[in-house]
Amino acid sequence: MSDSNTTDFTNPSTFILLGIPGLEAAHVWISIPFCAMCAIAILGNFTILFIVKMEPSLHEPMYYFLFMLAVSDLVLSTSILPKTLSIFWFNSREIDFSSCFTQMYFIHCFLTMESGIFVAMALDRYVAICDPLRHSAILTNAVVAKIGLAVVLRGSMLVLPVPFLVRQWPYCRTNIIPHTHCEYMAVVKLACADTHVSSYYGLSVVFFVTSLDVLFITLSYIQIIRAIFSIPTKDTRLKTFSTCGSHLCVILAFYIPALFSFLTHRFGHNVALHFHVLMANVYLLVPPMLNPIIYGVRTREIRDRLLRLFPHKGT
Repeated sequence: MSDSNTTDFTNPSTFILLGIPGLEAAHVWISIPFCAMCAIAILGNFTILFIVKMEPSLHEPMYYFLFMLAVSDLVLSTSILPKTLSIFWFNSREIDFSSCFTQMYFIHCFLTMESGIFVAMALDRYVAICDPLRHSAILTNAVVAKIGLAVVLRGSMLVLPVPFLVRQWPYCRTNIIPHTHCEYMAVVKLACADTHVSSYYGLSVVFFVTSLDVLFITLSYIQIIRAIFSIPTKDTRLKTFSTCGSHLCVILAFYIPALFSFLTHRFGHNVALHFHVLMANVYLLVPPMLNPIIYGVRTREIRDRLLRLFPHKGT
């Protein structure tokens, strides 16, 4: 490569986000479900935050972790959607070099935090079902605060090297990112340098976080299921298991799209690019939208408190 070609894009001041390659003509139509998902996510998660904060009976470990989940969901939704909609509506595709890496950090940091929150929720369900008499003694406010701090620190520190590793590379091929946001692997492919260290680090973080978290959640639920089947009456077993229903639903809503997107990105070389981009957006937008709906519908305490906000006529 000649010198003129290697310096045109070295350390560009901006990147260009294409949106969804191949579907540019449909950007305005695609923005409608994106907008709807984000509106539901923001409204639903703010409602969860309000209810947990204002209702003293919900000041318990399960709802503290739900509060953290709602905060994480809000950050994930608002990290990508404003720029995505500006691409769809106004064709505003430029993103500052530093802003791109900041967005990348927040996305992966809060995805890691969210996975850790699910582990904390599984721990709470394990203690509540397997050792209910000591639940309040084991998961005190101080212990919950320490777990929350550990989740935040783990997410912050594990992802912290990622933007610094990506930032140090020269970008001399192009500054065009075929995506709606600064997705990690999409940026990695633009660098004209040996990116093996960063790629291996990113993969190791994904496998370390996901495998350990899924392992802990699985072990917790094995013990929970054993405890439930030891209960003599069927009605009590069903009632006890239903307390885990919301948690299981949000876990599936988080891990299945994320795993599908990751596998298609790494191994689905014959999958169309626009499908990769759509799936990457789905796993960032759908869980934040579904989580407050699932907890609002399946958790009686939240549902009852929500209904009290809208008094019936004649009462």
